Amino acid sequence: MRIKAGQRLRSQVDSTELMVVRGIQEEIDLRCGGAPLIDAGETPATDLELAGVPDAPPPQLGKRYTDPDGELELLVVKAGTGVLAVGGTALVIRNAKPLPASD
Repeated sequence: MRIKAGQRLRSQVDSTELMVVRGIQEEIDLRCGGAPLIDAGETPATDLELAGVPDAPPPQLGKRYTDPDGELELLVVKAGTGVLAVGGTALVIRNAKPLPASD
């Protein structure tokens, strides 16, 4: 799947919805709950079941998630129970940049 900034995505197996903050040019295997993500306007498949990456927490509302390389960035606009992953690697919460000291 190719994703670009501003695109809205949704999970096929739970209620998770995402906004792409920073996309990437190459094809990636972006999943939630073990199933491929789809555009927000598409109809999800009915034969898929929730699966995922073990020992990874589900996405939290309002948090930004990124891949380990930091190339991809997604904002959770509706939380669900499935784990966000690229291939078999879970996405991690992007930490805020520290503000400069104001001495």
